[in-house]
Amino acid sequence: MALRKCGLAASRLVGTPRVASTRCASNMTVRDAINQAMDEEIKRDERVYLLGEEVAQYDGAYKVSKGLWKKYGDKRIIDTPITEMGFAGIAVGSAMAGLRPICEFMTWNFSMQAIDQIINSAAKTYYMSAGRVNVPIVFRGPNGAAAGVAAQHSQDFSAWFAHCPGLKVLSPYSAEDAKGLMKSAIRDDNPVVFLENEILYGQSFPVSDEALGEDFLIPIGKAKIEREGDNVTIVSFSKGVELALDAAKKLESAGVSAEVINLRSLRPFDFESIRKSVHKTHRLVTVETGWPFCGIGSEIAAQVMESDVFDQLDAPLLRVTGRPSQQRPRRQGRQKEPQHQVNIADYLLDTIFATRFLSNYWTLAQRTSFTFHSFPSLSPNFF
Repeated sequence: MALRKCGLAASRLVGTPRVASTRCASNMTVRDAINQAMDEEIKRDERVYLLGEEVAQYDGAYKVSKGLWKKYGDKRIIDTPITEMGFAGIAVGSAMAGLRPICEFMTWNFSMQAIDQIINSAAKTYYMSAGRVNVPIVFRGPNGAAAGVAAQHSQDFSAWFAHCPGLKVLSPYSAEDAKGLMKSAIRDDNPVVFLENEILYGQSFPVSDEALGEDFLIPIGKAKIEREGDNVTIVSFSKGVELALDAAKKLESAGVSAEVINLRSLRPFDFESIRKSVHKTHRLVTVETGWPFCGIGSEIAAQVMESDVFDQLDAPLLRVTGRPSQQRPRRQGRQKEPQHQVNIADYLLDTIFATRFLSNYWTLAQRTSFTFHSFPSLSPNFF
């Protein structure tokens, strides 16, 4: 993928004053950014430790914890048996007792084995104790589809966990997102669900001098403008931001100026950023890799309908999602994903923008048919 520019538009927070851009000092992968964040926080606070399957001597299934066991030893980097309910329970209990654990799931699909610990213990304890017991824990690991790993390793749990009061839910896109949000998550006094992406682990992004510092934090609950535009707002998070930026680039060649918002935080949710953008563009598209029913895009659509943003829309909100079906495994010997996947930018060009932003495209939408294949594809409930 093309690296995003490191400058004013790429780095400023939505709703914050414009400041001089920060020079890009170097490039960093998302994997290394998470590793650096954990390293700095383990060094900074003796209460912080990491546990999970193969996180120590093996350096993690995806090498995210590379070098940490050799540096900090068995007390701070702990290999666990293959029992998510067991080690998640240990982590939650230690958080209640005053430690600040980082609990890694090899994939968030396996967190279903520990759902009682995450929801009934971590998320609800603060409420059930009338605010007397905090649970400062970070649950982290890869989330969503990767390269042909089939249904039990491919589900996107963003909407699942964002639904639950008591959890903060973060989903980074770039290396700076990953480092700044991970450090903020570890320092937070609440349970945080940190949804990473396997495909993004190895991707490299420019990072600023500021981001390389040990005091670099990104506030939880703030979105970021990845690209400014005037004609349509595209909102996404994690891997979906890459798809949105690709769509924006193709739309630009057709004379359509798209603004791309990287949510970064799914709960708390920065709706104000979307509101300000739609007041400018008057059109809104959401992009996510999860299923359409009750997804993040659905929540955005509901909040738009319930607010003054609805009156600013010149056309119905559009959702682009993963197809509403289970992920199929890659066929033996096939090295590439099917070529019949729906392209977000082509879809927008061929349907919505074919009429050059007519204020009402109901007729066009009604005569457009969709074929559903593997991710990314289109929700059947666009209009």
